Amino acid sequence: MSVSEQPPTPATQAALPGPVAEIAAGYAFDGAALDLGALLWDGTCHPAAPVRIPLPMLNRHGLVAGATGTGKTKTLQLVAEQLSAQGVPVFLADIKGDVSGISAPGEDGEKVRERAAQVGQEWRATGFPCAFYGLGGIGPGIPVRATVTSFGPVLLSKVLQLNQTQEQSLGLIFHYADAKGLELVDLKDLRAVVAFLVSDTGKAELKGIGGLSTVTAGVILRSITAFEQQGAGGFFGEPEFDTSEFLRAAPDGRGTVSVLELPAVQDKPQLFSTFLMWMLADLFHDLPEVGDLEKPKLVFFFDEAHLLFKGASKAFLESITQTVRLIRSKGVGIFFVTQTPKDVPPDVLAQLGNRVQHALRAFTPDDAKALRATVRTFPNSAYDLEEVLTGLGTGEAVVTVLSEKGAPTPVAATRLRAPESLMGPVDAAVLEAAVRASPLYGRYAEAVDRESAYERLTAEQQAAEAAALEAAAAKEAEKAEKEAGRAAEKAGKAAEKAERAAAKDGARAPKPEPSLAEQVVGSGIFTSLARSIGTQLGREISRSIFGTARRRR
Repeated sequence: MSVSEQPPTPATQAALPGPVAEIAAGYAFDGAALDLGALLWDGTCHPAAPVRIPLPMLNRHGLVAGATGTGKTKTLQLVAEQLSAQGVPVFLADIKGDVSGISAPGEDGEKVRERAAQVGQEWRATGFPCAFYGLGGIGPGIPVRATVTSFGPVLLSKVLQLNQTQEQSLGLIFHYADAKGLELVDLKDLRAVVAFLVSDTGKAELKGIGGLSTVTAGVILRSITAFEQQGAGGFFGEPEFDTSEFLRAAPDGRGTVSVLELPAVQDKPQLFSTFLMWMLADLFHDLPEVGDLEKPKLVFFFDEAHLLFKGASKAFLESITQTVRLIRSKGVGIFFVTQTPKDVPPDVLAQLGNRVQHALRAFTPDDAKALRATVRTFPNSAYDLEEVLTGLGTGEAVVTVLSEKGAPTPVAATRLRAPESLMGPVDAAVLEAAVRASPLYGRYAEAVDRESAYERLTAEQQAAEAAALEAAAAKEAEKAEKEAGRAAEKAGKAAEKAERAAAKDGARAPKPEPSLAEQVVGSGIFTSLARSIGTQLGREISRSIFGTARRRR
């Protein structure tokens, strides 16, 4: 894989037709640049007029767009190969499962040789160093997880499909958890905190955090539960993935191509697109400011970008815009990949300096409108762009990039080079072997469930329930003891009353001399002793019934 170091010579440019030479001059860079292909003019390909991107300008972001089947994925592969060859790490999302071939040498063939000859390419079959990842361990790849705390309320609101009010309320819940030191590692932690706040015990806490209604908290709780039932729980947890792993280079100095395998979760587009945004946000948070570099520290390809922006809240869009604007100074370039530029919000689109636009279709009035809108996003051109964009073949695109001085290059219809790696997936067994051979596999393969908010709140709830039971048992024991005492006292009074009645009856009749036993029984000492024994007997009965609670007291 070669990267152009020298621009075309004046002699080769002089042999080009007038408009072609003028456009080609705009791509005659002095420094290192990536070769995209050769210029097209009036249906003719001019290999002496290469179309390139200056390597330092890759962190000025870009857009790869085009209708389905026009070659966007192969363009990503082509650019990723050359970045890797220059020692620049790359991140790619593999939604359809056909990017893993970048790790293996390509297959020679008639079509490949024909394309190489057309664009002046010296094609050599080459594989590139790759690492394969999978969201939450679903599907092949080293598991990528995030903690709920790290993911944050704005991104989580996107995947839970909450409205703006509910998003703000979720932010208050996160604030409460942070203030109380409740770690939100996985979804059950978040569910436990919300459930606590809507419980009888937690309602007082709910009032204290302000602006959060019980109804809204209940909606959030149901959304979390439904999300878990869709199998999304595995995406959150520990060990949390360290996104700096994407910045690694291979032992031979080439940049590692990190491929996120998404076929197993392609039915959850909101989730994986938002997870990609979390990765970018995490990189932005951790990386230092470096300014403009000779080459980027990482180039991040954001596939199916329209899924990220669809239905996004104002806060979410503002976060994306800020991240894209500022992450450039940390040495990271972002390329959004989608069908038309209108899929990307204007504030984000304005920051994408490099454009590779594949063919667009104009079969419907909406298609025609999108085509005209796309043309307006390009600089003035010598081409009839509406005609060119609808007439491009597979593996052809309209290109404009930033020159070494930061100015837009002339618009160039381009026939793109052929990737040198395998244009298709590698065998599943080969992919699995590569995953298990990675030094990162042992670090992230097994999920860890340590003590966090769920365990703390569960323990506190159990302790509160035990204390309540103990208090209730103690209260019942005290009540029984009092009742036993009253019963003994009542029995003593009845005995005294009977004694007085017997004494009165004896006064009317001759009173026989009492026996020694009767003297003892009738004495005041015996009566007092009997009353004492009755009271003590009541107490002993109450202890035998409520003994456990009494011991806990």
